[in-house]
Amino acid sequence: MRKWFSFVFLAFLLWRALIQVFLQLGHFFLSLREGFLGGGLDNYLASPGIWAWANFDGQHYLGIAFRGYGHLQQAFFPLFPWLIKTLASPFSQSQFSYLLSGLTISHISIFISLFILYALVRLDYDEKVARLTTLFLLIFPTSFFFAAFYTESLFLALVLGTFYTARIKKWWLAGILGAFASATRVVGIFLFPAILWEWWEQRKMENGKWKMENLISLIFIFFIPLGLLLYMRSLAINYHDSLMFFHVQPAFGAERSAKLILLYQVFWRYAKMIATTKLDPLYFTVWLELATAITFLCLLVFSYFKKIRLSYLVFAVLAYITPTLTGTFLSMPRFVLVLFPCFISMALIKNRLAKILLFTFYFLLLIVSIIFFTRGYWIA
Repeated sequence: MRKWFSFVFLAFLLWRALIQVFLQLGHFFLSLREGFLGGGLDNYLASPGIWAWANFDGQHYLGIAFRGYGHLQQAFFPLFPWLIKTLASPFSQSQFSYLLSGLTISHISIFISLFILYALVRLDYDEKVARLTTLFLLIFPTSFFFAAFYTESLFLALVLGTFYTARIKKWWLAGILGAFASATRVVGIFLFPAILWEWWEQRKMENGKWKMENLISLIFIFFIPLGLLLYMRSLAINYHDSLMFFHVQPAFGAERSAKLILLYQVFWRYAKMIATTKLDPLYFTVWLELATAITFLCLLVFSYFKKIRLSYLVFAVLAYITPTLTGTFLSMPRFVLVLFPCFISMALIKNRLAKILLFTFYFLLLIVSIIFFTRGYWIA
């Protein structure tokens, strides 16, 4: 346990130090792009080492926490902004205090996530696989979002917590954590079928005998959709549209569609985009989105053949497919951060050279991605 704690703690500290160093490098290598800077230009220029982590969608979460929902911000689920306000409001009503509150939540969440991930992997694999899974997650090109003013770290902690508590048969806690997850991101709802599958698999191992605790545990699993359902009820009451979080998606870029688009159509669209996009930072992002979509589709297939637990894959496959249904891989490099079975499968690659090359490639892309994001260029 002591070695386990030391490894996770040191990995977290090294990762956090490195991403801050890469942020500073950006000041020397890339000009600043205004428009989507955290807190606006003045705040960013005053403290770029802090405000840069609230670029792009971070502005929306900050605005919702500080002032409440504004025009078309209903795409952003409520738990993260509510936690930010709950932590910040007793101390100060300044925007900066809300920024620190959100960053604190993100850092605590990713720290907890790493411990839960390690413990979850150790239920099925040895210590080497647990360590490699942790390192692959931290070195992934968009892992810096875990330290940003985003939901990634909070959502990952809730997802992993839901699975871990289900694995150790703390179904009441799995239900509660799952409900919080579905109030954080829409794909949190996919914990419901995944945990139902996990419950069924565990019951089969008990020879399918019905006991009173089986029924009670099943009832707890039905808590998971409550986070989403309560948000939908709030939207229906306040805006007369319970699906407003979906209907506002096209407002966040012409790439997203309110109609369902199939996966092969999205791949074809990206092939055409790569053939026509100019060589600029957007070209890098388009390639990153396509490469991420292809890589994680392959990793999901690989995970199945490696017999990674099916309940994990139920969640991961649904969480992968859903964002693509809007017709784009936009934000896919960020969304895949919660597909933890894929990071387990990376650790299960047998070829040592392949793992070293993958690790190195991710590390280099992480540097580039941090510099782009913190200087105001869209990554995910």
